[in-house]
Order: sequence, then C-alpha cells, then structure tokens
Amino acid sequence: MVSEILGDRYEVQQLLGKKSGRRSLLAKDQVTGELVVVKLLSFNSDFEWDDLKLFEREAETLKSLSHPAIPRYLDYFEVNSPTIKGFALVQSYIPAQTLEQYLQTGRTFTEVEVKQVATAVLEILIYLHGLHPPVIHRDLKPSNILLGERSGNSVGQVYLVDFGSVQTVLAAEGGTRTVVGTYGYMPPEQFGGRTVQASDLYSLGATLIYLITGNHPADLPQKDFRIQFEPVTHLSPSLTRWLQWMTEPNLERRPSSAEEALKALNESDLKIPDALNIVKPAGSKVKLTENWDHLEIFIPPVGFKPSMLFTGVFAIAWNSFILFWTIGALWAPFPANLPFALFSLPFWGVGFFMISTLLIGLFGNIRLSLNDQEIALKYELLGFKFHRPRPSPKDSINKLVYIPRHFTKDSEGDKTPVPAQLEIWAGVQKYALSVNSGAIQSEAELEWLAHELSDWLRIEITR
Repeated sequence: MVSEILGDRYEVQQLLGKKSGRRSLLAKDQVTGELVVVKLLSFNSDFEWDDLKLFEREAETLKSLSHPAIPRYLDYFEVNSPTIKGFALVQSYIPAQTLEQYLQTGRTFTEVEVKQVATAVLEILIYLHGLHPPVIHRDLKPSNILLGERSGNSVGQVYLVDFGSVQTVLAAEGGTRTVVGTYGYMPPEQFGGRTVQASDLYSLGATLIYLITGNHPADLPQKDFRIQFEPVTHLSPSLTRWLQWMTEPNLERRPSSAEEALKALNESDLKIPDALNIVKPAGSKVKLTENWDHLEIFIPPVGFKPSMLFTGVFAIAWNSFILFWTIGALWAPFPANLPFALFSLPFWGVGFFMISTLLIGLFGNIRLSLNDQEIALKYELLGFKFHRPRPSPKDSINKLVYIPRHFTKDSEGDKTPVPAQLEIWAGVQKYALSVNSGAIQSEAELEWLAHELSDWLRIEITR
C-alpha cells in the first residue's frame, strides 16, 4: 500500500501496525504537508459488526476530545479502492515510541521516572474521566502509551493513544456490554463486561509494574488474583503499597478516582503500614484463607503441652476440694448452710475457668471471619460455638491496632509481662487476638496476621 493515495489526500508512507481487520499507516497529508496516522478498518473475512461499532465510537470520541497528550481527530471517510474496502480514521501523528518499544530496546526506568509516567497518565485520565459523560479508555497498556525523548530531568512527554476500545459511562449503562482489553492489564471486573473509571487505574498500575519489572503482569506469579511483583523489584515501600492499591483486584478497595490516586502518589510520606513480617512464619499452624470478599483466620488449639499436666492436676485437686466443701456445707442444717454454700461460688468460678482454659487449649478453635457485611470472632469447643463479642457491621471497622509485648506495673511496682495483641475495632466493639491465643505462639505470627488484615481491610496499622 506504500505510495497509495487514500481519500484523494493521504499518501501512505509506511505500515505502523497491523492486527485482525485493522491497520495503522503513516501517511502524508498532501494538502498540509504534515504526517498523519490513518487507521483502516477493512471488510475482510474476519470482519464483525462490533468492530465497526468500536471503530465509529473511536472516531466520535476523538472528535470530542481536546488534550495535548491525545491525538487530534482530523478526518473520517469510506475507503473503496481495488485493494481495500472499509473505513478510515485520520488523526495527528505523534513522533514518539511506545513504552513497549522502549523496553524491548533495553531501556530501564528509575523509580522517579516511573512516578513521572504515572503522574502524566493520571492527569490524562483526570481529563477523560472528568468529561460528561466520563470516557473510559478500557485498553491502557504499554503499547498504547507513547513517550517522547528525555529532556533534562524529565522522563519525556507522555501521550495516550488508541481509543479503539473506549467507552463512555452512558454507553456502559445502556446496551450490550462488550469485553475488550488486553489480558494481564484488564481488572477482574472487565472480564465480566463491566468497566468503570477505576478499571483504567488498574490497567495503569499493571502497566507501571511492567515498566519496573520488564515482565508482563500475566507472566508474574499471582496470589488471590493479586500480581506478586514485590519479589522482583527494589522499590520504596510507599510506591510498592501504591502499586498494590492500584492493582487491587477488589474494585471497592481500589482508588475510586484518578484524582485520589494522583494525590496519594504525590504525598511524600504515603501512608503505609509499618514494616511487618509479610510471610507466614515457618511451622505456624494458623490457617488464613481470603478472596475478594471474604477473609477467615482459623486458629486451631495449641495442643498438649507439658505445662498443662500441672494445670490439669491442680484444677482437679482444686475442684475436688471445693466439691467436698460444698457437699459439707449443704449437709449442714438449713438455713445456716446457705452462707457456706454461697461462699463456695467464687471458688467454683475459678475452678471452672481453669478447666475451660485447659479444654480450650486442647480442643478449642478460634475463628475470625470478615466479609462484605460483618466481622465476627467465634470460639468453638466440643461442638459448642459462641461469639465474643457479638458480630459487627464491616463498615464500622475503624481501627487496626498492634500492641507489642510489654510490661505493666502493679501498685507495688512489680512488673507483669503482657503478650503481644492485635485488636480490630468496630465502633466500640474490640475483636482481639494475642500471642497464646490458641496456636498463635509468637509475635511473628501475630505480625503476619496484622499485615494480612491491613492489606485486606486497607487500614493502616496503629502501633
């Protein structure tokens, strides 16, 4: 097609890209003398009407956009030549390479440059999402972001191109939903045909991960649908947490807008949890399961320990003595026996507490459950189940507190050790786990749980 004249005006210079039914051509406008990009949609054997719908939507969208980092709409016409039949969209040519091309040539990006790219794309998204109706790109990826040459301390001018998958919010709310996008850069909700503004933010986060690691997100390990990029990067904790936030598979826990994401990125001390152990300690019996809308921590009993033998013998001796005391008191004449019988009640309480502690240690499970509706802490013992405290709405969770092991002093100045504790506050209700709660036997385990809860709840840990 080189040298062919399209639309009696545009002389084809070279082929820029090609995929099923579509071509991108570099052409020269014979009227203005400027270089332009001509995108062709041809009626070939692979043609589908959805392709034409998306192509026309791209043309209409570009016609309504006016931003220096987005190609300008120039022309749209029907092509009916001996070599091709279809439609052509003409837009301004941007002399820059894609991020994909830069990485393939071996260019690497520093953390500062990654933040500059993120800032530039977010500013473009703020413009697109701020339109009426908002425009969602739906296919944000390294090959759709152009980057000009470095200039001083600047990474280069950033451009966003290829609006062939674009969708307005009004179009999404009415009519058939079409699944478009690129695997690895699409958020989970987009696979179901649902796309919102935060979907573009996920795609941007995935693109930046590719920029940092040199690996497509689809080629990186995943855990619970989260991209596990941390082991192959050396980023600051703040940028790591920001990227985790951007690529959160649960839509509700992702930034809700490009403005929110940009504000967080620009904060020099982006709020993140304190550095905690993020790996389950070896040998831990605690089981944690989670997905997008549910997290459960199952703490099995600690099992038999030699110290329990002494506790058991002492509890048997204690309760046996109280039993004989109570029987003796009840045999005394009525009503003189009542004070002696009542006097034994507190001692029975201590005895039952020792027995229950022993049974919980041997057979008791603890289960902390969170879902989209509520938080619940349940104790299970020999088929009996009870909550302590009662369940609370998940929306009322307002604080996650980690208290390391410390000492308290009594009135006489004697020190008493207090084990490490993790508290989840939901309004006035406190849901607490501590070292020696069931199979939790170390601070490392509690710190791991604190990190997992912080990550799932998106709440900063207070120490």
